[in-house]
Amino acid sequence: MADSEAVAQSSIAVHRGAWTNLPAETAALVAPPITVQAVPVERRVGRWRQGQQARSRGNMPVGKHVRAAR
Repeated sequence: MADSEAVAQSSIAVHRGAWTNLPAETAALVAPPITVQAVPVERRVGRWRQGQQARSRGNMPVGKHVRAAR
């Protein structure tokens, strides 16, 4: 299984509210208000991976270093 399939990419929360501005009879006929919140899951980067990323950043071409086409 790939890492992207094994680890959730975001956390989703569903909050059920209550009607405050409706009479009780009407509120019983209508579904309660729902708030859905999605937050990306933060995963701490290990020290080995930080070093790997720092080394690879030095190898990435930047616009001013790319040679012009001949």
